[in-house]
Amino acid sequence: MDKREEQVPLMRVLGLPEVVISGVGVILGAGIYALIGEAAATSGNALWLSFLLSASIAAFTGLSYMELSSMFPEASAEYEYTRQSFGCTLAFITGTLVILSGIIGASTVALGFAGYFNGFTGADLYTVAIFLIISLAAVLFIGIKQSAYIAIIFTFIESAGLVGIIAIALPHIGSVNYLEMPQGISGVFIAASLIFFAYQGFEEIVKLSEETVSPEKNIPKGLLLALIFTIILYILVSISIVSIGGWEAVAGSPNPFAKIAGSVFPEGYLIFTFIALFATANTVLLMMLSASRIMYGMAKKGRLPQAVSYVSKSRRTPVVAIVIVTVLSILFLSAGGIKDVAFITNFTLFATFAIINASVIVLRIIMPDSKRPFKVPFSILKVPVIPLLGIMTCLFFLFQMDMSIILIGVGIIIISATINVLYQTSLKRKG
Repeated sequence: MDKREEQVPLMRVLGLPEVVISGVGVILGAGIYALIGEAAATSGNALWLSFLLSASIAAFTGLSYMELSSMFPEASAEYEYTRQSFGCTLAFITGTLVILSGIIGASTVALGFAGYFNGFTGADLYTVAIFLIISLAAVLFIGIKQSAYIAIIFTFIESAGLVGIIAIALPHIGSVNYLEMPQGISGVFIAASLIFFAYQGFEEIVKLSEETVSPEKNIPKGLLLALIFTIILYILVSISIVSIGGWEAVAGSPNPFAKIAGSVFPEGYLIFTFIALFATANTVLLMMLSASRIMYGMAKKGRLPQAVSYVSKSRRTPVVAIVIVTVLSILFLSAGGIKDVAFITNFTLFATFAIINASVIVLRIIMPDSKRPFKVPFSILKVPVIPLLGIMTCLFFLFQMDMSIILIGVGIIIISATINVLYQTSLKRKG
């Protein structure tokens, strides 16, 4: 019997509530807690507009993910969508970009956690970050149900922190000019291209397809509900944080919520720093989860070594993929500061999302009769309009970045393509 046929499957235990809360948990976190100060420095009091513009990418692309995940409910997600529409080479590059965005993002956020922890204890940043990554890898190994429960608890804590900021700001709403832009509309666009890191995670929901009950229905619904909740919450928070003292009060701050809360009541700084620990830990957990799942899915498809798809018989988790993600996350701890790495991560996301939106259009043409439990609405001459808008917005914000970031992103794509060629050549030689 073929080894793939004997392979242990992942455990289908997640329902719609777990999918929604896991999605909200990975979207909320380090992006909103750490980058909102950097974004305020360029967008000013129009910070809410930057969040709204970033939300347009998430909304357009989220609908495309919903259609594709209903057609192909598999853990390999982006890889499978791209393979079906553009073939294996571009699929490998896309899958690699997604894996790297998860690994580099997890490393960066782990350092963010270590920075907050250092404020309490004075402990070494890299030691704390390594300990966090290894601890969360152990959680991922134990099981998806346990990982989801921890994510749910952490999500409620970080959500409470954001709701708390809104409550603190209520007496100050209307006290500033919400259209004040210190760097004009271009500053708003730059902030939008940065703050999109805060929306990262909605796409990770589809990687839970092989561990979700009725994934063709629950994954699209979960993705939509998680997006709606976070977009509304983010815009309310962005309005709230500039209402207390204006954008200057938080511009460039690495811990803006704690700074704002501390200015309102004495215990505020300590409380919100503590909440930020849960937010960053949750983001690292869910980024490592998603990276390991797409790595497992690609290996199961034969695009990575077969050993990577090994699943523990007792825990029903992809052990080898988790170990690889853990090791690489530790190695990438020296990748740079959170702002720079956020831009690099966003490049990989914008490039990936442009391909995902294009996949919806191509599959409408080459597979018009395929079953689509969810279908993106609005088409002109059989071309879906929303995915087309998704491509345009992704490319627009991609080119708002510095040329150095774009060149690094192009370099990552070239390296991915090279790895694909070398691996496929080695397979042909063995065959």
